[in-house]
Amino acid sequence: MFRRVVRASKFRHVFGQAVKNDQCYDDIRVSRVTWDSSFCAVNPKFVAIIIEASGGGAFLVLPLLKVWQIPENGLVTPLAEPVVVLEGHSKRVGIVTWHPTARNVLMSAGCDNLIIIWNVGTGEAMIQLEDMHPDVIFSACWSRNGALICTACKDKKIRVIDPRKEKIVAEKDKAHDGARPMRAIFLADGNIFTTGFSRMSERQLALWNPKSMEEPISVHELDTSNGVLLPFYDADTNVVYLCGKGDSSIRYFEITDEAPFVHYLNTFSSKEPQRGMGYMPKRGLDVNKCEIARFYKLHERKCEPIIMTVPRKSDLFQDDLYPDTAGPDCAIEAEDWFDGKNGEPILISLKNGYVPGKNRDLKVVKKSNVLEGKLAKKADNTSPAQSKASPHPCTQNEGKLEELLREVKSLRDLVTLQDRRIAKLEDQISKVAI
Repeated sequence: MFRRVVRASKFRHVFGQAVKNDQCYDDIRVSRVTWDSSFCAVNPKFVAIIIEASGGGAFLVLPLLKVWQIPENGLVTPLAEPVVVLEGHSKRVGIVTWHPTARNVLMSAGCDNLIIIWNVGTGEAMIQLEDMHPDVIFSACWSRNGALICTACKDKKIRVIDPRKEKIVAEKDKAHDGARPMRAIFLADGNIFTTGFSRMSERQLALWNPKSMEEPISVHELDTSNGVLLPFYDADTNVVYLCGKGDSSIRYFEITDEAPFVHYLNTFSSKEPQRGMGYMPKRGLDVNKCEIARFYKLHERKCEPIIMTVPRKSDLFQDDLYPDTAGPDCAIEAEDWFDGKNGEPILISLKNGYVPGKNRDLKVVKKSNVLEGKLAKKADNTSPAQSKASPHPCTQNEGKLEELLREVKSLRDLVTLQDRRIAKLEDQISKVAI
């Protein structure tokens, strides 16, 4: 049905193209965990991929959440200590997502059917949404300003939750009749976009108004494949990209106010099926080449970037393709959000390309929280004489000294590696000369 509709749209001729092999990331053992996740997270600096490891990745099965601070210029040596450890879930955690506008606010959902909202800056579990989901939570997504959450659950219900009031404000039973997993995301206008399966096992997509969820605004059947459709949404262009687990294609649709509201645009197809997918934020794209989306497709042992481009010949900045987009800076602090305040995303212009600001390290102020037991135990191991002889300024100096020593060690290790490489190259040159 989608292919029969021809309508005017600047995105109708968007085409996808995989990069050359020398621009791919090879020899990556992508995780085989049977979880319908994207397995990949991307920002303009780094690509993070869940990989196979001895034991299968212990952090997936332990009731711990570890938050790590990646150095500005990447890793020189392996990270040994997280910035903070969050404890609260009783089973493995499958969903972790940062608040879109409040600093240090993190949402997690686990196989214990529990959603926890954390203040990562203090290590505290501030809100626990219990008894709302009787079964596994398939997806959880913030609204654009982070005031609400929409979830998709194994009980076939879509729920809209006000997390600070700990209240369900809207829900839809049997949003998709099929037994396979659903996904639900908020759109910029407040509507909800879902993917799921029909009773006949056809893959579906639907659009809902959370103020009136009796009937969908629009619903469409796609095909009979069994791969869960993962939606990736561009709030600037109102384009939704659907990547099916195990598929070898990416379908994309434009959301408008005109019937049928969800308009098919095109499909990118390739030979290899995808095991997961990462999605680059808009500020990480090349605006000079009219790139409007970039995906990082996970193969069995490779990560392949795929670039979506609008075909235009002009070298000028395309204002209609790149309206001001959400930047990395937070509008409000965690404490403000927990006190009931909301903040809209802080927008930035991409006219001259994205220029990263000063790196902001995560600062953890340890209060009386879930970490208290560990801190008390550590304090007990310190003698009274040491405690009296260590005033607060001295502790700060010791912290700075340890940080400098770690940096010196990293530089020393880097120099050692370079020395070895130079010696190896000199040895090869001498052999060639002989």
